[in-house]
Amino acid sequence: MKKNYLQDIESYFERLKATIDLIPKEDINEVMNVLEDARESGRNIFIMGNGGSAATASHFVCDFNKGVSFDQEKKYRFLCLNDNIPSLMAYGNDLSYDDIFVHPLRNYFREGDVVIGISGSGNSENVVRAVEYANANGGVTVSFTGYDGGRLAKMTRHGVNMPIHDMQISEDLHMVLDHCMMKILSGKNC
Repeated sequence: MKKNYLQDIESYFERLKATIDLIPKEDINEVMNVLEDARESGRNIFIMGNGGSAATASHFVCDFNKGVSFDQEKKYRFLCLNDNIPSLMAYGNDLSYDDIFVHPLRNYFREGDVVIGISGSGNSENVVRAVEYANANGGVTVSFTGYDGGRLAKMTRHGVNMPIHDMQISEDLHMVLDHCMMKILSGKNC
């Protein structure tokens, strides 16, 4: 017997649409200016997350390094800290999972670089520690969060919070944010 999921589908989409209206668009604009400043000045943009947020971080790198940068003379320099699985496992095993993103920053980070942490809860310890490192070493920090933004939203200089207590909708909207910014910054018509 087939089940009817239509009511649940409608409910999910309604919550998604309602949350979009609550996102401060000025915060998105501010982050876009941070990203453009980094591109213009040749700064690295480090991005990271765990689980679904890790996939989103990887997607940002693809969209900005190829999608936005393709026709531009000055290119984005996005680097995803969660993409090198062997290095992550080595840092996690030999040192601490909480520091898996700090250690690569110690190798590559330069003052003025941008560090973006993606965390639905805003409380992912390894992301928080990487942002703390960037803040202490002259970085420009950005967060993409959900729920109440957690610790991460409070400690970054810039950020966009998806104001909903729902991990899946927060993660959906982080991807919408990526595609929104990518489309606008690539100069393609919206």
